[in-house]
Amino acid sequence: MHRDETVLAVGMVEAARRLGLSARTVATLVLRRELPSRKVGRRRIIPVVALEAFVQANHGPGRTRAAALRETA
Repeated sequence: MHRDETVLAVGMVEAARRLGLSARTVATLVLRRELPSRKVGRRRIIPVVALEAFVQANHGPGRTRAAALRETA
């Protein structure tokens, strides 16, 4: 890949690395639909903008998705 190319989506392991989480935790977030993803063949990819939005949503322990959404509305 050339340096001027922008990566639009990453795999589950790379998403976990970027978020500082385990791959299992990222899989759980995808399963709960807290982190959007898309299936391409056998692979599941997550848009980089979704990772950024997840971090900006201020998810924390004990916080529900509904509570986070209320605070941003």
